[in-house]
Amino acid sequence: MTKEFATAFAEEWVTAWNSHDLNIILSHYSEDFSIESPLALKRFPETKGTVVGKDNVRNYWTWGLENNPTLKFELLDLLIGVNSLTIYYINTATSRKAVEVMSFNSDMKVDKAIVNYSE
Repeated sequence: MTKEFATAFAEEWVTAWNSHDLNIILSHYSEDFSIESPLALKRFPETKGTVVGKDNVRNYWTWGLENNPTLKFELLDLLIGVNSLTIYYINTATSRKAVEVMSFNSDMKVDKAIVNYSE
């Protein structure tokens, strides 16, 4: 993964989330995308913390955006791996920091993400 791709991706990702446009947000992800998140575990315990498949993620994120109308991310740092990147950001509406580790498939779509939050 190049620094140029990672930087452009992270900037687009933050802009997409800040737009609250779910179609733009989901354009970064594969159809078989899965996300592991403590928030998924808390809000939807039946998922055991992992939401699998783009349609299920759409439902999960629809709930999240509807319940967080002031959600806004600010990029704090970006770490680049071989086929992955880590975005360190803050939700400026809540001052909660998060790290999202994303792996990419051969089409350069995110196929898995793991999210960790500050307390």
